Amino acid sequence: MTKTILLVIGLAFELPDIAARVATLGLSFSLLLYASLYCGLAACLWGAAFIRRPILRWGWALLFALAAILIGSFQGAIGDAMSYDAFVTMIYSAGFADDAAAQYSAAIAWSSAAAFFLLLGVGLKPRGRAPIPGIVAMLAPVLGLAMLTLLLFVRGGEGGRGLPNAWVGMAYSALAAFEAATQPSAARQSVTIAHGPSKQQGDIVLIIDESIAGRYLDINDPAGVRSGLLSPPTGVTVSNFGLAASITHCSFGSNLTLRHGGTRDAYHRINATMPSIFAYAKQAGFATTYIDAQRTGGAYQNGMDDSERRQIDHFVQFGDTAVVDRDMAAADALIAALGNERRDFVLINKMGAHFPVADKYPDSARIFAPTLPRNEAAAVTETQLPENLYSGAESWRLYRNSYRNTVAWTVGDFFDRLFARARLDGALIIYTSDHGQNLHERGDAGTTTHCSPSPASEEGSVPLAIIDTSGRWDDAARRSFDASSHYRIFPTLLNAMGYDPAAVRRQYGEALDSPLADPATFNSLFNARLGRKPIWIEVKRSKVSRPPASDYAPRKYGIAPR
Repeated sequence: MTKTILLVIGLAFELPDIAARVATLGLSFSLLLYASLYCGLAACLWGAAFIRRPILRWGWALLFALAAILIGSFQGAIGDAMSYDAFVTMIYSAGFADDAAAQYSAAIAWSSAAAFFLLLGVGLKPRGRAPIPGIVAMLAPVLGLAMLTLLLFVRGGEGGRGLPNAWVGMAYSALAAFEAATQPSAARQSVTIAHGPSKQQGDIVLIIDESIAGRYLDINDPAGVRSGLLSPPTGVTVSNFGLAASITHCSFGSNLTLRHGGTRDAYHRINATMPSIFAYAKQAGFATTYIDAQRTGGAYQNGMDDSERRQIDHFVQFGDTAVVDRDMAAADALIAALGNERRDFVLINKMGAHFPVADKYPDSARIFAPTLPRNEAAAVTETQLPENLYSGAESWRLYRNSYRNTVAWTVGDFFDRLFARARLDGALIIYTSDHGQNLHERGDAGTTTHCSPSPASEEGSVPLAIIDTSGRWDDAARRSFDASSHYRIFPTLLNAMGYDPAAVRRQYGEALDSPLADPATFNSLFNARLGRKPIWIEVKRSKVSRPPASDYAPRKYGIAPR
Protein backbone atom coordinates (compact mmCIF):
# COMPACT_ATOMS: atom_id res chain seq x y z
CA MET A 1 0.00 0.00 0.00
CA THR A 2 2.83 2.41 0.90
CA LYS A 3 4.49 1.95 -2.50
CA THR A 4 1.21 2.63 -4.31
CA ILE A 5 0.65 5.82 -2.32
CA LEU A 6 4.17 7.04 -3.13
CA LEU A 7 3.63 6.42 -6.84
CA VAL A 8 0.29 8.25 -6.80
CA ILE A 9 1.88 11.24 -5.06
CA GLY A 10 4.71 11.29 -7.62
CA LEU A 11 2.29 11.23 -10.54
CA ALA A 12 0.04 13.84 -8.88
CA PHE A 13 2.75 16.49 -9.44
CA GLU A 14 1.86 16.25 -13.13
CA LEU A 15 -1.86 16.96 -12.77
CA PRO A 16 -1.62 20.37 -14.55
CA ASP A 17 -0.11 18.63 -17.61
CA ILE A 18 -2.85 16.01 -17.54
CA ALA A 19 -5.53 18.69 -17.28
CA ALA A 20 -4.04 20.58 -20.21
CA ARG A 21 -4.07 17.43 -22.37
CA VAL A 22 -7.65 16.62 -21.39
CA ALA A 23 -8.74 20.17 -22.21
CA THR A 24 -7.32 19.91 -25.72
CA LEU A 25 -9.06 16.58 -26.37
CA GLY A 26 -12.50 17.39 -24.95
CA LEU A 27 -15.17 14.73 -24.67
CA SER A 28 -14.13 12.54 -27.57
CA PHE A 29 -12.93 9.10 -28.51
CA SER A 30 -9.38 10.48 -28.45
CA LEU A 31 -9.85 11.24 -24.76
CA LEU A 32 -10.76 7.61 -24.16
CA LEU A 33 -7.63 6.46 -25.99
CA TYR A 34 -5.48 8.89 -24.01
CA ALA A 35 -6.99 7.77 -20.71
CA SER A 36 -6.43 4.12 -21.62
CA LEU A 37 -2.79 4.77 -22.54
CA TYR A 38 -2.17 6.76 -19.36
CA CYS A 39 -3.70 4.05 -17.18
CA GLY A 40 -1.71 1.37 -18.99
CA LEU A 41 1.57 3.24 -18.43
CA ALA A 42 0.68 3.89 -14.79
CA ALA A 43 -0.05 0.19 -14.36
CA CYS A 44 3.32 -0.73 -15.89
CA LEU A 45 5.03 1.72 -13.52
CA TRP A 46 3.20 0.14 -10.59
CA GLY A 47 4.15 -3.32 -11.82
CA ALA A 48 7.84 -2.37 -11.90
CA ALA A 49 7.60 -1.54 -8.19
CA PHE A 50 7.15 -5.24 -7.40
CA ILE A 51 10.18 -6.63 -9.22
CA ARG A 52 11.76 -9.01 -6.71
CA ARG A 53 15.42 -8.52 -7.57
CA PRO A 54 16.60 -5.34 -5.80
CA ILE A 55 19.24 -4.43 -8.38
CA LEU A 56 16.69 -4.51 -11.22
CA ARG A 57 14.00 -2.74 -9.20
CA TRP A 58 16.30 0.08 -8.10
CA GLY A 59 17.77 0.29 -11.59
CA TRP A 60 14.35 0.96 -13.08
CA ALA A 61 13.55 3.32 -10.20
CA LEU A 62 16.64 5.40 -10.93
CA LEU A 63 15.91 5.56 -14.65
CA PHE A 64 12.31 6.61 -14.02
CA ALA A 65 13.43 9.32 -11.59
CA LEU A 66 16.06 10.77 -13.93
CA ALA A 67 13.64 10.78 -16.85
CA ALA A 68 10.99 12.51 -14.73
CA ILE A 69 13.45 15.23 -13.69
CA LEU A 70 14.57 15.79 -17.28
CA ILE A 71 11.09 16.13 -18.77
CA GLY A 72 9.53 17.84 -15.76
CA SER A 73 12.25 20.49 -15.50
CA PHE A 74 11.97 21.39 -19.16
CA GLN A 75 8.19 21.58 -19.13
CA GLY A 76 8.16 23.59 -15.93
CA ALA A 77 10.67 26.03 -17.35
CA ILE A 78 8.97 26.74 -20.67
CA GLY A 79 5.36 26.15 -19.64
CA ASP A 80 4.69 23.69 -22.47
CA ALA A 81 5.06 20.01 -23.24
CA MET A 82 8.40 18.72 -24.43
CA SER A 83 8.33 17.38 -27.97
CA TYR A 84 10.82 14.88 -29.36
CA ASP A 85 12.26 17.68 -31.50
CA ALA A 86 12.86 19.74 -28.34
CA PHE A 87 14.35 16.69 -26.60
CA VAL A 88 16.91 16.22 -29.37
CA THR A 89 17.73 19.94 -29.39
CA MET A 90 18.24 19.87 -25.62
CA ILE A 91 20.63 16.92 -25.91
CA TYR A 92 22.61 18.81 -28.56
CA SER A 93 22.70 21.87 -26.26
CA ALA A 94 24.07 20.00 -23.25
CA GLY A 95 26.98 22.46 -23.11
CA PHE A 96 24.64 24.96 -21.45
CA ALA A 97 23.60 22.58 -18.65
CA ASP A 98 25.38 24.69 -16.03
CA ASP A 99 23.46 27.80 -17.06
CA ALA A 100 20.21 25.86 -17.07
CA ALA A 101 20.85 24.64 -13.53
CA ALA A 102 21.49 28.21 -12.42
CA GLN A 103 18.23 29.51 -13.85
CA TYR A 104 15.83 26.56 -13.61
CA SER A 105 16.20 25.94 -9.89
CA ALA A 106 12.47 26.19 -9.12
CA ALA A 107 11.43 23.93 -12.00
CA ILE A 108 14.20 21.44 -11.22
CA ALA A 109 13.28 21.38 -7.53
CA TRP A 110 9.61 20.72 -8.32
CA SER A 111 10.34 17.91 -10.78
CA SER A 112 12.95 16.45 -8.40
CA ALA A 113 10.34 16.27 -5.66
CA ALA A 114 8.04 14.31 -7.96
CA ALA A 115 10.93 12.08 -9.01
CA PHE A 116 11.82 11.41 -5.36
CA PHE A 117 8.41 9.90 -4.70
CA LEU A 118 8.68 7.80 -7.86
CA LEU A 119 12.16 6.65 -6.87
CA LEU A 120 10.95 5.45 -3.49
CA GLY A 121 7.67 4.11 -4.84
CA VAL A 122 9.44 1.83 -7.29
CA GLY A 123 12.68 1.18 -5.44
CA LEU A 124 11.58 0.33 -1.90
CA LYS A 125 11.33 -3.34 -1.05
CA PRO A 126 7.74 -4.62 -1.30
CA ARG A 127 6.25 -5.72 1.99
CA GLY A 128 4.46 -9.01 2.25
CA ARG A 129 3.38 -11.05 -0.70
CA ALA A 130 3.64 -9.35 -4.11
CA PRO A 131 0.19 -8.63 -5.63
CA ILE A 132 1.30 -9.78 -9.10
CA PRO A 133 3.39 -12.73 -10.35
CA GLY A 134 7.13 -12.12 -10.54
CA ILE A 135 7.31 -12.59 -14.31
CA VAL A 136 4.57 -9.98 -14.80
CA ALA A 137 6.48 -7.50 -12.64
CA MET A 138 9.67 -8.15 -14.62
CA LEU A 139 7.91 -7.59 -17.93
CA ALA A 140 5.86 -4.54 -16.86
CA PRO A 141 8.51 -1.82 -17.42
CA VAL A 142 9.67 -3.45 -20.65
CA LEU A 143 6.09 -3.55 -21.92
CA GLY A 144 5.44 0.07 -20.94
CA LEU A 145 8.62 1.32 -22.59
CA ALA A 146 8.02 -0.71 -25.76
CA MET A 147 4.39 0.41 -25.97
CA LEU A 148 5.11 4.16 -25.71
CA THR A 149 8.28 4.06 -27.80
CA LEU A 150 6.45 2.27 -30.62
CA LEU A 151 3.60 4.77 -30.45
CA LEU A 152 5.95 7.74 -30.60
CA PHE A 153 7.89 6.14 -33.43
CA VAL A 154 4.73 5.65 -35.49
CA ARG A 155 3.63 9.22 -34.78
CA GLY A 156 6.99 10.77 -35.66
CA GLY A 157 7.87 11.53 -32.04
CA GLU A 158 4.53 13.17 -31.22
CA GLY A 159 2.00 12.01 -28.65
CA GLY A 160 3.81 12.27 -25.31
CA ARG A 161 1.93 15.34 -24.05
CA GLY A 162 0.23 14.71 -20.71
CA LEU A 163 1.65 11.20 -20.23
CA PRO A 164 3.81 10.35 -17.19
CA ASN A 165 7.09 12.25 -17.48
CA ALA A 166 9.07 9.19 -16.41
CA TRP A 167 7.79 7.21 -19.38
CA VAL A 168 8.10 10.08 -21.87
CA GLY A 169 11.74 10.67 -20.94
CA MET A 170 12.50 6.95 -21.22
CA ALA A 171 10.76 6.64 -24.58
CA TYR A 172 12.48 9.73 -26.03
CA SER A 173 15.84 8.34 -24.90
CA ALA A 174 15.04 4.99 -26.53
CA LEU A 175 14.11 6.73 -29.79
CA ALA A 176 17.31 8.79 -29.75
CA ALA A 177 19.39 5.68 -29.09
CA PHE A 178 17.62 3.84 -31.91
CA GLU A 179 18.29 6.69 -34.33
CA ALA A 180 21.94 6.90 -33.33
CA ALA A 181 22.38 3.17 -33.83
CA THR A 182 20.60 2.96 -37.18
CA GLN A 183 21.81 6.12 -38.90
CA PRO A 184 24.61 5.36 -41.34
CA SER A 185 27.92 6.89 -40.35
CA ALA A 186 29.31 8.96 -43.19
CA ALA A 187 32.76 10.48 -43.11
CA ARG A 188 32.93 14.23 -43.59
CA GLN A 189 34.15 15.03 -47.09
CA SER A 190 37.09 17.21 -48.01
CA VAL A 191 36.80 20.30 -50.19
CA THR A 192 36.23 19.34 -53.84
CA ILE A 193 34.89 22.55 -55.41
CA ALA A 194 37.42 24.18 -57.70
CA HIS A 195 39.11 27.29 -56.37
CA GLY A 196 40.68 29.99 -58.50
CA PRO A 197 43.13 32.73 -57.62
CA SER A 198 41.25 35.42 -55.65
CA LYS A 199 43.61 37.92 -54.11
CA GLN A 200 41.30 40.91 -54.50
CA GLN A 201 39.12 39.93 -51.55
CA GLY A 202 40.57 40.76 -48.16
CA ASP A 203 39.35 39.53 -44.81
CA ILE A 204 35.97 37.80 -44.66
CA VAL A 205 33.90 37.93 -41.49
CA LEU A 206 30.63 36.27 -40.50
CA ILE A 207 29.11 37.76 -37.34
CA ILE A 208 26.35 35.59 -35.86
CA ASP A 209 24.60 37.51 -33.12
CA GLU A 210 22.44 35.86 -30.48
CA SER A 211 18.67 36.36 -30.17
CA ILE A 212 18.41 39.64 -32.06
CA ALA A 213 14.87 40.44 -33.24
CA GLY A 214 15.02 41.94 -36.71
CA ARG A 215 12.61 44.84 -36.08
CA TYR A 216 14.29 45.89 -32.83
CA LEU A 217 17.17 47.48 -34.76
CA ASP A 218 16.88 51.02 -36.12
CA ILE A 219 17.99 49.88 -39.58
CA ASN A 220 14.79 47.85 -39.84
CA ASP A 221 12.22 49.96 -37.98
CA PRO A 222 12.12 53.57 -36.74
CA ALA A 223 11.02 52.19 -33.36
CA GLY A 224 14.13 50.02 -33.16
CA VAL A 225 17.12 50.79 -30.97
CA ARG A 226 20.47 52.15 -32.01
CA SER A 227 22.36 49.50 -33.96
CA GLY A 228 25.43 51.47 -34.99
CA LEU A 229 24.63 50.45 -38.57
CA LEU A 230 22.20 53.19 -39.58
CA SER A 231 24.84 55.88 -40.19
CA PRO A 232 28.20 54.18 -40.83
CA PRO A 233 31.37 56.29 -41.05
CA THR A 234 32.47 57.83 -44.34
CA GLY A 235 33.83 55.21 -46.70
CA VAL A 236 31.93 52.32 -45.10
CA THR A 237 28.73 50.95 -46.67
CA VAL A 238 26.08 48.98 -44.82
CA SER A 239 23.91 47.13 -47.37
CA ASN A 240 20.79 46.24 -45.42
CA PHE A 241 18.76 43.22 -46.53
CA GLY A 242 16.05 44.07 -44.00
CA LEU A 243 14.15 41.33 -42.19
CA ALA A 244 15.47 37.93 -43.26
CA ALA A 245 14.43 34.39 -42.41
CA SER A 246 16.73 32.40 -40.15
CA ILE A 247 17.56 28.72 -40.64
CA THR A 248 15.36 27.80 -37.70
CA HIS A 249 14.20 29.36 -34.44
CA CYS A 250 16.78 27.70 -32.15
CA SER A 251 20.49 28.42 -31.84
CA PHE A 252 21.80 24.91 -32.52
CA GLY A 253 20.24 24.35 -35.94
CA SER A 254 20.94 27.85 -37.22
CA ASN A 255 24.58 27.90 -36.18
CA LEU A 256 25.30 24.36 -37.37
CA THR A 257 23.79 25.10 -40.79
CA LEU A 258 25.43 28.49 -41.16
CA ARG A 259 28.80 26.79 -40.63
CA HIS A 260 28.15 23.85 -42.98
CA GLY A 261 25.90 25.22 -45.69
CA GLY A 262 22.86 22.97 -45.36
CA THR A 263 20.10 23.74 -47.86
CA ARG A 264 16.34 23.57 -47.36
CA ASP A 265 16.21 20.30 -49.29
CA ALA A 266 19.27 18.58 -47.84
CA TYR A 267 20.36 20.21 -44.60
CA HIS A 268 20.67 16.95 -42.66
CA ARG A 269 22.98 15.37 -45.24
CA ILE A 270 25.06 18.46 -45.93
CA ASN A 271 25.49 19.38 -42.28
CA ALA A 272 26.61 15.86 -41.47
CA THR A 273 28.95 15.12 -44.38
CA MET A 274 30.13 18.27 -46.18
CA PRO A 275 33.12 20.47 -45.22
CA SER A 276 32.70 23.28 -42.73
CA ILE A 277 33.19 26.92 -43.68
CA PHE A 278 36.55 26.78 -41.88
CA ALA A 279 37.72 23.95 -44.15
CA TYR A 280 36.74 25.97 -47.22
CA ALA A 281 38.52 29.04 -45.87
CA LYS A 282 41.76 27.16 -45.18
CA GLN A 283 41.68 25.58 -48.63
CA ALA A 284 41.31 29.07 -50.11
CA GLY A 285 44.37 30.33 -48.27
CA PHE A 286 42.74 32.19 -45.39
CA ALA A 287 43.84 31.94 -41.78
CA THR A 288 40.82 30.85 -39.75
CA THR A 289 39.64 32.42 -36.50
CA TYR A 290 36.66 31.48 -34.33
CA ILE A 291 35.62 34.04 -31.70
CA ASP A 292 33.17 32.61 -29.18
CA ALA A 293 31.75 35.14 -26.70
CA GLN A 294 29.38 32.60 -25.13
CA ARG A 295 31.32 29.53 -23.94
CA THR A 296 34.58 29.33 -21.99
CA GLY A 297 37.35 26.86 -21.24
CA GLY A 298 37.59 25.58 -24.80
CA ALA A 299 34.07 24.11 -24.67
CA TYR A 300 32.34 23.52 -28.00
CA GLN A 301 28.76 24.44 -28.82
CA ASN A 302 26.21 24.21 -31.61
CA GLY A 303 27.49 20.92 -33.00
CA MET A 304 31.18 21.76 -33.24
CA ASP A 305 33.51 18.79 -32.76
CA ASP A 306 37.21 17.96 -32.78
CA SER A 307 37.25 17.51 -36.54
CA GLU A 308 35.92 21.00 -37.15
CA ARG A 309 38.14 22.43 -34.44
CA ARG A 310 41.22 21.19 -36.30
CA GLN A 311 40.32 23.52 -39.16
CA ILE A 312 40.43 26.56 -36.85
CA ASP A 313 43.82 28.25 -36.47
CA HIS A 314 42.83 30.67 -33.72
CA PHE A 315 40.16 29.65 -31.19
CA VAL A 316 39.24 32.64 -29.02
CA GLN A 317 37.08 32.67 -25.88
CA PHE A 318 36.83 35.07 -22.94
CA GLY A 319 36.68 33.09 -19.72
CA ASP A 320 38.21 35.90 -17.65
CA THR A 321 35.84 38.55 -19.03
CA ALA A 322 32.54 39.46 -17.37
CA VAL A 323 29.48 38.41 -19.39
CA VAL A 324 28.41 42.04 -19.86
CA ASP A 325 31.75 42.84 -21.54
CA ARG A 326 32.10 39.77 -23.75
CA ASP A 327 30.84 41.44 -26.95
CA MET A 328 33.22 44.34 -26.47
CA ALA A 329 36.03 41.81 -26.08
CA ALA A 330 34.83 40.10 -29.27
CA ALA A 331 34.91 43.46 -31.08
CA ASP A 332 38.50 43.99 -29.94
CA ALA A 333 39.50 40.50 -31.13
CA LEU A 334 37.91 41.19 -34.51
CA ILE A 335 39.65 44.56 -34.77
CA ALA A 336 42.97 42.81 -34.17
CA ALA A 337 42.23 40.21 -36.85
CA LEU A 338 41.29 42.88 -39.38
CA GLY A 339 44.58 44.68 -38.81
CA ASN A 340 47.09 41.83 -38.73
CA GLU A 341 48.29 42.10 -42.37
CA ARG A 342 47.03 38.63 -43.36
CA ARG A 343 43.88 37.32 -45.05
CA ASP A 344 41.60 35.98 -42.36
CA PHE A 345 38.26 34.29 -42.27
CA VAL A 346 36.63 35.11 -38.93
CA LEU A 347 33.41 33.67 -37.52
CA ILE A 348 31.98 35.25 -34.36
CA ASN A 349 29.32 33.89 -32.04
CA LYS A 350 28.37 37.04 -30.12
CA MET A 351 26.90 37.12 -26.63
CA GLY A 352 23.99 39.16 -27.95
CA ALA A 353 20.63 39.27 -26.18
CA HIS A 354 19.66 35.75 -25.12
CA PHE A 355 17.82 35.43 -21.82
CA PRO A 356 18.66 36.50 -19.14
CA VAL A 357 18.79 40.05 -20.51
CA ALA A 358 18.54 42.11 -17.31
CA ASP A 359 22.30 42.05 -16.65
CA LYS A 360 23.75 42.02 -20.16
CA TYR A 361 24.18 45.79 -20.27
CA PRO A 362 26.04 48.13 -17.89
CA ASP A 363 24.30 50.71 -15.71
CA SER A 364 25.48 53.45 -18.08
CA ALA A 365 23.51 51.82 -20.92
CA ARG A 366 20.15 51.87 -19.11
CA ILE A 367 18.32 53.96 -21.70
CA PHE A 368 14.85 52.43 -21.61
CA ALA A 369 12.84 52.04 -18.41
CA PRO A 370 11.17 50.62 -16.39
CA THR A 371 13.21 47.44 -16.58
CA LEU A 372 13.57 44.03 -14.97
CA PRO A 373 15.40 43.74 -11.63
CA ARG A 374 19.15 43.66 -12.11
CA ASN A 375 22.13 41.90 -10.51
CA GLU A 376 20.41 38.51 -10.31
CA ALA A 377 22.05 36.62 -13.21
CA ALA A 378 25.15 38.60 -14.15
CA ALA A 379 27.29 35.48 -14.63
CA VAL A 380 24.78 33.51 -16.74
CA THR A 381 25.20 33.52 -20.50
CA GLU A 382 22.27 31.62 -21.97
CA THR A 383 19.18 29.73 -20.84
CA GLN A 384 15.53 29.44 -21.65
CA LEU A 385 13.06 31.56 -19.73
CA PRO A 386 12.50 30.25 -16.20
CA GLU A 387 9.21 29.07 -14.82
CA ASN A 388 6.40 31.63 -15.08
CA LEU A 389 8.85 34.53 -14.89
CA TYR A 390 7.38 36.54 -17.73
CA SER A 391 3.78 35.60 -18.33
CA GLY A 392 1.86 38.89 -18.06
CA ALA A 393 1.68 42.06 -20.14
CA GLU A 394 3.47 44.19 -17.55
CA SER A 395 6.25 41.65 -17.07
CA TRP A 396 6.81 41.45 -20.80
CA ARG A 397 6.93 45.27 -20.99
CA LEU A 398 9.76 45.27 -18.46
CA TYR A 399 11.43 42.47 -20.37
CA ARG A 400 11.25 44.37 -23.68
CA ASN A 401 12.82 47.46 -22.12
CA SER A 402 15.68 45.40 -20.68
CA TYR A 403 15.98 43.72 -24.06
CA ARG A 404 16.24 47.13 -25.77
CA ASN A 405 19.02 48.19 -23.43
CA THR A 406 20.85 44.93 -24.05
CA VAL A 407 20.53 45.20 -27.83
CA ALA A 408 21.65 48.84 -27.85
CA TRP A 409 24.73 47.78 -25.89
CA THR A 410 25.66 44.47 -27.50
CA VAL A 411 24.85 45.60 -31.05
CA GLY A 412 25.06 49.40 -31.06
CA ASP A 413 28.17 49.75 -28.94
CA PHE A 414 29.76 46.74 -30.63
CA PHE A 415 29.56 48.36 -34.06
CA ASP A 416 30.48 51.80 -32.70
CA ARG A 417 33.64 50.23 -31.34
CA LEU A 418 34.32 48.31 -34.55
CA PHE A 419 33.82 51.30 -36.87
CA ALA A 420 35.94 53.57 -34.69
CA ARG A 421 38.98 51.29 -34.53
CA ALA A 422 38.93 48.64 -37.27
CA ARG A 423 40.66 48.73 -40.63
CA LEU A 424 37.82 47.77 -42.94
CA ASP A 425 39.26 48.47 -46.38
CA GLY A 426 38.96 45.35 -48.53
CA ALA A 427 37.03 43.42 -45.88
CA LEU A 428 33.65 41.74 -46.33
CA ILE A 429 31.51 41.46 -43.18
CA ILE A 430 28.16 39.68 -43.07
CA TYR A 431 26.04 40.39 -39.99
CA THR A 432 23.00 38.40 -38.85
CA SER A 433 21.51 36.68 -35.80
CA ASP A 434 20.92 32.99 -35.15
CA HIS A 435 17.17 33.50 -34.63
CA GLY A 436 14.65 36.16 -33.72
CA GLN A 437 12.46 36.72 -30.66
CA ASN A 438 8.80 36.56 -29.78
CA LEU A 439 8.55 39.27 -27.12
CA HIS A 440 4.77 38.97 -26.81
CA GLU A 441 4.01 42.42 -28.18
CA ARG A 442 0.45 41.33 -28.97
CA GLY A 443 -0.24 40.45 -25.35
CA ASP A 444 -0.38 36.73 -26.06
CA ALA A 445 0.25 34.30 -23.22
CA GLY A 446 3.46 32.32 -22.84
CA THR A 447 6.90 32.35 -21.30
CA THR A 448 9.14 31.59 -24.29
CA THR A 449 10.89 33.90 -26.74
CA HIS A 450 12.10 31.26 -29.22
CA CYS A 451 12.37 27.48 -29.71
CA SER A 452 8.62 27.28 -29.07
CA PRO A 453 6.63 24.30 -30.40
CA SER A 454 4.45 26.53 -32.62
CA PRO A 455 6.57 29.59 -33.41
CA ALA A 456 5.32 32.93 -34.64
CA SER A 457 7.09 34.70 -37.51
CA GLU A 458 9.04 36.81 -35.02
CA GLU A 459 11.08 33.81 -33.88
CA GLY A 460 12.61 33.42 -37.34
CA SER A 461 12.92 37.12 -38.23
CA VAL A 462 16.55 38.26 -38.09
CA PRO A 463 18.64 41.19 -39.30
CA LEU A 464 20.88 40.64 -42.32
CA ALA A 465 23.40 43.18 -43.57
CA ILE A 466 26.69 43.28 -45.45
CA ILE A 467 29.39 45.75 -44.44
CA ASP A 468 32.20 46.68 -46.81
CA THR A 469 33.90 49.66 -48.39
CA SER A 470 32.84 49.07 -52.00
CA GLY A 471 29.06 49.40 -51.86
CA ARG A 472 28.73 46.61 -54.42
CA TRP A 473 26.02 44.90 -52.37
CA ASP A 474 23.61 47.82 -52.34
CA ASP A 475 21.70 46.73 -55.44
CA ALA A 476 21.30 43.18 -54.14
CA ALA A 477 20.12 44.49 -50.78
CA ARG A 478 17.49 46.70 -52.39
CA ARG A 479 16.33 43.89 -54.65
CA SER A 480 16.05 41.37 -51.81
CA PHE A 481 14.96 43.70 -49.02
CA ASP A 482 12.75 41.79 -46.56
CA ALA A 483 12.97 38.79 -48.91
CA SER A 484 16.11 36.78 -48.16
CA SER A 485 17.32 34.18 -45.71
CA HIS A 486 20.26 32.56 -43.94
CA TYR A 487 20.42 29.93 -46.65
CA ARG A 488 22.12 32.39 -49.00
CA ILE A 489 24.98 33.28 -46.66
CA PHE A 490 27.15 30.17 -47.11
CA PRO A 491 27.23 30.42 -50.94
CA THR A 492 28.05 34.13 -50.60
CA LEU A 493 31.04 33.33 -48.39
CA LEU A 494 32.34 30.65 -50.77
CA ASN A 495 32.02 32.98 -53.76
CA ALA A 496 33.97 35.65 -51.90
CA MET A 497 36.70 33.11 -51.14
CA GLY A 498 37.12 32.47 -54.86
CA TYR A 499 35.31 29.18 -55.36
CA ASP A 500 33.65 28.44 -58.69
CA PRO A 501 30.22 30.15 -58.48
CA ALA A 502 28.48 27.61 -60.71
CA ALA A 503 29.71 24.68 -58.61
CA VAL A 504 28.81 26.51 -55.42
CA ARG A 505 25.29 27.13 -56.75
CA ARG A 506 24.80 23.47 -57.65
CA GLN A 507 25.85 22.30 -54.20
CA TYR A 508 24.61 25.04 -51.90
CA GLY A 509 22.10 27.16 -53.78
CA GLU A 510 21.86 30.86 -54.55
CA ALA A 511 23.99 33.61 -53.00
CA LEU A 512 22.81 36.94 -51.63
CA ASP A 513 23.38 38.71 -54.95
CA SER A 514 21.21 36.28 -56.92
CA PRO A 515 18.27 37.82 -58.80
CA LEU A 516 16.17 34.71 -58.09
CA ALA A 517 13.55 34.95 -55.34
CA ASP A 518 14.14 33.31 -51.97
CA PRO A 519 11.20 31.70 -50.12
CA ALA A 520 12.13 33.69 -46.98
CA THR A 521 11.06 30.82 -44.73
CA PHE A 522 12.51 29.26 -41.58
CA ASN A 523 12.23 25.68 -40.42
CA SER A 524 10.13 25.26 -37.28
CA LEU A 525 10.85 21.50 -37.12
CA PHE A 526 14.60 21.36 -37.68
CA ASN A 527 14.93 17.93 -36.04
CA ALA A 528 12.39 16.44 -38.41
CA ARG A 529 12.79 12.75 -37.71
CA LEU A 530 11.00 9.41 -37.80
CA GLY A 531 9.30 10.19 -41.09
CA ARG A 532 8.23 13.74 -40.25
CA LYS A 533 8.94 16.58 -42.67
CA PRO A 534 10.24 20.09 -41.91
CA ILE A 535 7.62 22.75 -41.27
CA TRP A 536 8.33 26.04 -43.06
CA ILE A 537 7.11 29.41 -41.79
CA GLU A 538 7.33 32.54 -43.92
CA VAL A 539 8.80 35.74 -42.56
CA LYS A 540 6.83 38.79 -43.70
CA ARG A 541 7.17 42.28 -42.28
CA SER A 542 3.39 42.52 -41.98
CA LYS A 543 3.40 39.49 -39.66
CA VAL A 544 6.30 40.62 -37.47
CA SER A 545 5.31 42.80 -34.50
CA ARG A 546 6.73 46.29 -34.19
CA PRO A 547 8.52 47.28 -30.97
CA PRO A 548 5.82 49.06 -28.92
CA ALA A 549 6.83 52.64 -28.18
CA SER A 550 4.40 52.60 -25.25
CA ASP A 551 6.74 50.27 -23.33
CA TYR A 552 8.91 53.04 -21.94
CA ALA A 553 8.14 56.38 -20.31
CA PRO A 554 11.12 58.70 -20.73
CA ARG A 555 9.48 61.70 -19.05
CA LYS A 556 8.57 59.83 -15.91
CA TYR A 557 11.97 58.21 -15.61
CA GLY A 558 14.00 61.19 -16.75
CA ILE A 559 15.59 59.42 -19.70
CA ALA A 560 14.97 59.19 -23.39
CA PRO A 561 16.02 56.67 -26.00
CA ARG A 562 19.00 57.72 -28.02
